[in-house]
Amino acid sequence: MPPFTVLHVCMGNICRSPMAERLLTLAVADRLARREVDPERVEELLHSHSAGTGGWHAGEEMNPPAARQVTNRGGDVTGFAARKLRSDHIDAADLVLTATADQQEYVTALRPDAAARTFVLGEFGRLLAALDPAALPAAEATADAVHARGVALVEAAHEARQGATALPTDDLDDPWGRGDQCFTRVADEIEETVQPLAALLLP
Repeated sequence: MPPFTVLHVCMGNICRSPMAERLLTLAVADRLARREVDPERVEELLHSHSAGTGGWHAGEEMNPPAARQVTNRGGDVTGFAARKLRSDHIDAADLVLTATADQQEYVTALRPDAAARTFVLGEFGRLLAALDPAALPAAEATADAVHARGVALVEAAHEARQGATALPTDDLDDPWGRGDQCFTRVADEIEETVQPLAALLLP
């Protein structure tokens, strides 16, 4: 039950998935502010968190260029610590967004029953664009309403993909060890999915 829980997964949990975690939180907080609701209430409505398929960086802070992307866009990086993905993280998630198709396969191998709510981030963004917002439950800035709307969104996106696999272009490039230009492009691609998701949760 509430809050609507989104789990972001990449490989080491210091670049792509932490950026997605914090940029989704920022996007929902911005939607609350537009509705003249205290953005601090975002945690009542949304639990956006992340993990990596490998545990090499467990306990580490966000990679500095990834953290710069989040803070430069108005987000917050405090309190972040990388961790390895566990089965219970998947079980508790209403939506799992992976950086690549390989990581999507990793999640569904670990938890086959999560297949219907696990998507490559870019794939989910494509599917959102085709959904009819009028078919979703009523939108309100309450935990129950956001949860109901989010769960319905995930079900509609799963139906819309009709068993099709993600496209190679849906994958996020791994920016680790590359320059700020690459991190900027990856963060832009993340926002292309998390901002429409926030807008559908709280129109």
